[in-house]
Amino acid sequence: MRDMEDFWVFGYGSLMWKPGFAFEERQIARAYGYRRSLCIRSWVHRGTREKPGLVLGLDRGGSCKGVAFRVSKAEREAVIAYLRERELVTNVYLERFAQARLADGRWVRTLIYVADPTHEQFERPSSPEEAADIVASAVGASGDNLDYVRNTVTHMRELGIRDHWLESVLHHADGLTSRVSGR
Repeated sequence: MRDMEDFWVFGYGSLMWKPGFAFEERQIARAYGYRRSLCIRSWVHRGTREKPGLVLGLDRGGSCKGVAFRVSKAEREAVIAYLRERELVTNVYLERFAQARLADGRWVRTLIYVADPTHEQFERPSSPEEAADIVASAVGASGDNLDYVRNTVTHMRELGIRDHWLESVLHHADGLTSRVSGR
């Protein structure tokens, strides 16, 4: 049975629109047991140690709509190596498997990267306003934290994926930056 041999990867952030690996199939999917969250303190790409930003992770509980990619058996090991290099730089993410339901109704086992709540970079903001305060002013080597959140929300909407909490963070952060700039 082919489904038993299929290898799927679940993306919930930039992996959704910029996977960086070859795949044979891509579908909107919902992973269970985790939810998308701005729960990772970014010390390099979207902030600094002195003024960390926030980037996405999967936090425990609920479910998350994202994209599942089916990878060929021949590409499996190369894709895993690539993802480990991309996602496990500071070990703030844990490699796990989770069940996901594809848009066509199939259930598949997916490789996912979830936030490690015991890691020093893990932080769960209490509200969209608290997250927005952090996002609005953090800048790192890859640019403004606000641009990261805006880009994420824009790409998710293009895929037909809504995340009301993340959209609320963007709304509040945009409000903070427009007050500061006088717009």
